[in-house]
Amino acid sequence: MRLDIGRLYSETEAQRYDLHTRFLNEQMVRVLKTIGYDTRFCRGQGAYLYDWRGHQYLDLLSGWGVFALGRNHPAMRDALRQVIEGDLPNLVQFDVSPLAGVLAQRLLARIPYLEKVFFANSGTEIVEAAIKFARAATGRARIIHCEHAFHGLTMGALSLNGDKVFRTGFEPLLADCAAIPFNDLAALEQALASRDVAGFIVEPIQGKGVNLPHEGYLRGAADLCRRHGALFIADEIQTGIGRPGKFLALEHWNAEADMVLLAKALSGGHVPIGALLTRKSIFNKIFDRMDRAVVHGSTFAKNDLAMAAGIATLDVLDHDGLMENAARLGERLLAAFGEMATRYELVKDVRGKGLMIGIEFGSPKSLTLKASWNLLETAGKGLFCQLITIPLFKDHKILTQVAGHASHVIKLLPPLIISDADCDRIEGGFDAVIAESHRVPGAVWSLGKTLAGHAMKM
Repeated sequence: MRLDIGRLYSETEAQRYDLHTRFLNEQMVRVLKTIGYDTRFCRGQGAYLYDWRGHQYLDLLSGWGVFALGRNHPAMRDALRQVIEGDLPNLVQFDVSPLAGVLAQRLLARIPYLEKVFFANSGTEIVEAAIKFARAATGRARIIHCEHAFHGLTMGALSLNGDKVFRTGFEPLLADCAAIPFNDLAALEQALASRDVAGFIVEPIQGKGVNLPHEGYLRGAADLCRRHGALFIADEIQTGIGRPGKFLALEHWNAEADMVLLAKALSGGHVPIGALLTRKSIFNKIFDRMDRAVVHGSTFAKNDLAMAAGIATLDVLDHDGLMENAARLGERLLAAFGEMATRYELVKDVRGKGLMIGIEFGSPKSLTLKASWNLLETAGKGLFCQLITIPLFKDHKILTQVAGHASHVIKLLPPLIISDADCDRIEGGFDAVIAESHRVPGAVWSLGKTLAGHAMKM
């Protein structure tokens, strides 16, 4: 009897929330129902999602950045189909994959100052590897990270996480990890002065808040690390693979790292993969003898499906000119949101690179708006952003996200394949919802009262 996954999906999709409530994360289901996101998406194609009624949504979340090529790209499906149908000798373990060699070569060709690659299954696994590599290569223990950083949720990566909401309840975490302010070279120099720091890990653009580095910060950080014998580790898991309009965000500031961490978009959205690119001198301190050839690894790392996905992603990135598209449309959207900031007092800042964009909201000056803002903030810090994201979703069929817990920033991470027509839709939707948020009383602030009531009960 042939297993029919399509039929199984169709027969059970209406039960998805009941199944998850019973057997998986009930609290996530409660969140979705509370904010009206229990939509039952049934299909994804390119930059769009479709619910069970056939309504189309523009996806500006892209699975937290994994769908840089959009959903179900034909080149990606073709590459994976070829691997499955090719009867390849996958994961022999006592052999090596030619596809892994090809992907490593093609990645390093884009970052020519690095020479070696280590593959794993996800971004957080790659962060774990970076911690181990930094300690082994330097003989030191301390890892410095930034406040408001996000590097993953496994134990080592969580120890480098700047948000307490993720850390609470899981302590004690990894020892010898310390946080410093982002964009503060003096604080970094002070932390490095003890000369016991193995590495400094930083997101070139912080995902939680879309915080950009000051001019000279990343190069200055690299120089300080080199001067004090520590490794400079760039977490490009969300920013890399073309999203900032260049292959790496580091390139915008002419900085070089001792390790570059990649994942998310490299997968094509189908098969998880993580890649740590580093210098040969560092790599060889970990894998320094034959009896240490397997001193660090992962069972499913370098599997042929993941390697094919990575190769196909790089091929599509070049063939379809997606980095150039991200740069062009990113400039257009930043300009449009910047113009809105001149008209709407609730919009405080607009920032980003390429198609990683943050729109920050803040306390208004007018008394009526300010009273409503303060009431909402009292109920739950950062709740205002839901007054933008929920109407965008319900009224304009645009899926977005708040850029972090208790954040006043809405983050856009659309697929790199979006078009000018999509930008028209984004700009029109945001303009309409932000305009409505400036009307008190109004539908948006009625929603705010409902959300505040939920927040007070939590």
